[in-house]
Amino acid sequence: MNQRMALYLQDSHDLRDGLDYVKYAEQRGFEAVWQAESRLVRDAIVPMAAYAAVTEKIKVGSGVINNWTRNIGLLAATFLTLDDLAPNRIICGIGAWWDPLAKNVGINRARPLTAMKETVQIMKRLLNMERVTFHGEFVHVDGIELDVVHGRREPRNVPIMIGATGDQMMEMTGEIADGVVLNYCVEPEYNHKALELLVAGAKKSGRTIDEIDRPQLVVCSVDLDHDKAIDTTRELLTQYLAQQPHIAKASGVSMDVVAEIQSILGWPATHEQIKKAKHLVPEELILRITASGTPDEARAKVNEYIKNGCTCPILYPVGGEVKLLVDTFAQM
Repeated sequence: MNQRMALYLQDSHDLRDGLDYVKYAEQRGFEAVWQAESRLVRDAIVPMAAYAAVTEKIKVGSGVINNWTRNIGLLAATFLTLDDLAPNRIICGIGAWWDPLAKNVGINRARPLTAMKETVQIMKRLLNMERVTFHGEFVHVDGIELDVVHGRREPRNVPIMIGATGDQMMEMTGEIADGVVLNYCVEPEYNHKALELLVAGAKKSGRTIDEIDRPQLVVCSVDLDHDKAIDTTRELLTQYLAQQPHIAKASGVSMDVVAEIQSILGWPATHEQIKKAKHLVPEELILRITASGTPDEARAKVNEYIKNGCTCPILYPVGGEVKLLVDTFAQM
């Protein structure tokens, strides 16, 4: 397989089934699996450890955890532990979270750029096995270092990728991170502006865009029946447009449509509410911002993201048979 490919797992399958999907993706040459952590559903760290334990080569990433709810010392220790389990196979994908979820659990997302910058910079130093004292606006540590009682004491190779959405966060990602986890539910041309911002950020730290890895989440519904694949994606988009309006904004979706969907959906949304609102999501939008349809249609769409700067598609199977999706892209 010439093209790098990754699998994205969230919360819509049995966790033990996920272990089988990851092992199958590894057998078919996929480079990585990423575990989501979005709404208050499934933590990312526990599945990541499980995936790492049952595989030998595939990389395991968080896609993405937030930088607010885990203390920096615990965050670094967590990824050190994962790296102990699967040396040089762990990726830390981290994002700034969103409201209303953050607000509803008591997090005030003030100055998200500063908070992210402090988290990434101190995380890198700790995983480099440095002793760190730092007093910033959000991160305060006094003479701490990762204390390895059993295991490797040398610096750890854990790339840190920021799941950036806003322009300023995207530019800062180019400056301070090893890579970006590009958004899903966007059209391939969305990447043009993202790459411009990454280039600008990379220049600030004396790097080029080629030094910034650019994996991208891609909603992917593959079915031999085109209409069935489209309908499955429609249900997912109905929920996401209501609950993550920042993604809707990046997708260029009308805020009137979002408001109408939100008026029908509760939190968490019931299946009945989603069915009632899904007619509001047009097929044109589904085809524009996801890779949905037959295997050939899905492959063609994913190729568009690659042509527009994505280095490794992270395929999010929203419906149908996960192994069919893996087989579809193992042949690219």
